[in-house]
Amino acid sequence: MGANNTPDQDELRVFHTGDHACGYWPTRIARDLVLDPRDPRMPNLYPLALGWGFRRSGDIVYRPHCQGCRACVAVRIPVSQFVPNRSQRRCLARNASVEARIVPAERTEEQLALYQRYLRARHRGGGMDEHGGIEFDQFLIGSWSHGRFMELRERTEGKGPGRLLSVAITDVVENALSAVYTFFDPDLADRGLGTLSLLRQIQWAQRDNRAHLYLGYWIESHDKMDYKRRFRPLEAFDGRAWHPMD
Repeated sequence: MGANNTPDQDELRVFHTGDHACGYWPTRIARDLVLDPRDPRMPNLYPLALGWGFRRSGDIVYRPHCQGCRACVAVRIPVSQFVPNRSQRRCLARNASVEARIVPAERTEEQLALYQRYLRARHRGGGMDEHGGIEFDQFLIGSWSHGRFMELRERTEGKGPGRLLSVAITDVVENALSAVYTFFDPDLADRGLGTLSLLRQIQWAQRDNRAHLYLGYWIESHDKMDYKRRFRPLEAFDGRAWHPMD
């Protein structure tokens, strides 16, 4: 990537990581391309990087670049074309009493408690289940991100916010949203809160007349990543350009 891709004429530095264990397939070895995290232009580079198939984790903007494996495919939804399918309409109807609130990307004790419950239920033994406030901030917020938190809460008739059900960390950039990470009440699996969070993010992007919602990486046949293909239409990045996904 050279000067023509960046906001000014300074060269953009991109690094290869060393080999490390794959976070998706335990028997595979992975490595990534990482944009220079010390580059002071990162807040301006990041929207461009999303269009190059990169993703953010904390302050790190990366893209898988594994030897002999192309399983991770960056995908995004062109939100103006999205129409929920029958299952997604049922999810919206089942959660009609849930309201979405867009709040600053600032950790609260209520959010942290839900995050820790979610990790203990969904990622026990994976290295994240002991995360505290510092890890929460480093992983989900970072120091320069464009993030907002979309809270899903039970609607109440009285004063004050209802029970917190889900938090979707969402980056807001010019003409797009990016779904960074979502955690939700693990005891309410029948509510489909992960699906609901994406549907509400799509509605948010539509209200703001944004072109895309970036979903990160789709991995075919992976039990935790294959769900993204249910959100149609979907566009996939082939390393050079975005194309409609079959």
